[in-house]
Amino acid sequence: MIYLLRHGQTDYNAEGRLQGQLESTLTPHGEAQVRAMADLLKTEIGDPEGWRILASPLKRTRQSAAIVGAALGLEVEIAPALIEVGCGAWEGELYADLRAREPEAFNAPDWFFQAPGGERFADMAGRIDPWFASLPPEAERRLIVVCHGISGTFVRRAYLGLTEAETIRQETPQDAIFRLAGGVSERLACAPVAA
Repeated sequence: MIYLLRHGQTDYNAEGRLQGQLESTLTPHGEAQVRAMADLLKTEIGDPEGWRILASPLKRTRQSAAIVGAALGLEVEIAPALIEVGCGAWEGELYADLRAREPEAFNAPDWFFQAPGGERFADMAGRIDPWFASLPPEAERRLIVVCHGISGTFVRRAYLGLTEAETIRQETPQDAIFRLAGGVSERLACAPVAA
């Protein structure tokens, strides 16, 4: 079983700024979101014996994973393949500015693969697929995976065998956990967090 979660809200999220592989810090709201996810995980998992937490190397995921790890009494392991999509020249820009300057590219369903110098679908699949294939067999998996919006969709893609179009259409919430078990991805809602 895998519990998959996205990091909580960051300074860049709050500003409407594209992060990609840039570093950004959790806001107090983001920390509260992760605590709600940790509470849900405690209920879901019960005894954390034998569970592992794997996280992207970026600060926002390490912060989120540390909150979950502290709640469950587990150490965090870094998985470099889980790093977010690289958005090249667009990283650090405000979404509003990108929409105004690059309306056709930025409004495409796969806008995050349109950035000059950024990663493409095949690049993400080339990172996530081998990582996923290296995981223990499903019957032995007890994993909590903390990553990002786009890298999280690729983890679900690898698990479910999704097409490119199906992968791109997935939601990327910061207030829910996906349970990957029995060949199914189930969205688990966390307790609401006041803004």
